[in-house]
Amino acid sequence: MLHTFKVINSTLASSVRGWRGTSSSRSVVQPSKDLILFDREGDPECRLVREAITALNLDVTVMPCPIGGKNLKSLEAQVGSTTIPMLYDANVEESRTGAAEIIAYLYLEYKGSAPKERDLPSKKVLRSSLLSSLIRLNSGCKARKAKSAELPLTLYSFESSPFSRLVRERLCELELPYKLITLGKQQKQDMGPAKLRMTLKPYKPLPNTKRDEFFKQHGNVQVPFLVDPNTQTELFESHLILKYLEEAYAR
Repeated sequence: MLHTFKVINSTLASSVRGWRGTSSSRSVVQPSKDLILFDREGDPECRLVREAITALNLDVTVMPCPIGGKNLKSLEAQVGSTTIPMLYDANVEESRTGAAEIIAYLYLEYKGSAPKERDLPSKKVLRSSLLSSLIRLNSGCKARKAKSAELPLTLYSFESSPFSRLVRERLCELELPYKLITLGKQQKQDMGPAKLRMTLKPYKPLPNTKRDEFFKQHGNVQVPFLVDPNTQTELFESHLILKYLEEAYAR
């Protein structure tokens, strides 16, 4: 019952943002080396960056930096600042800080055009992102005691997914680094829940895409999907993933 309430609450948080972070580009220039995002799930500016990442269909390595956590202290020791979001692009060995700078960089570097005004952190956009965080009671902002993971986990997700948000919040609170594989929606057939899509025809993702590859492996495209190489665990369903993370990593 509690999990159902959290899903409804998370759905409201996505609605406040107009479901930004749902659709992804049909094409993507995925960099050969990692994009590393120092991120806090409940932070309003970080949310705008993750929405842009979904829109551009990019994959990134997320380094969670919750308040009071060791990752934030490590970031300060390395760069002398705790300002997030911060993006490090290993392809050019450069970093960008703050939502406006990061979003502009990602669009120019990986789409070849400037972002639209609605994609940038105006006062109105930041207010709605802040409201989204408040609706979630700032979940995914504060560090909890947890065991470390030797290898980064992998999460298949897209930003506005109410179910995926709950998992990302927990990963952030437990300070578990993870590879974020974006599976945003690329066509009308993709819209709707995995088990109730907006089409009467058999579901087919766009060919030669990440969604197509996922479909061939699993017979459907559903998020969140968690892979933990540390325990050889693979899980669908947010409530099962949350239970697993608690049992495997929370102290």
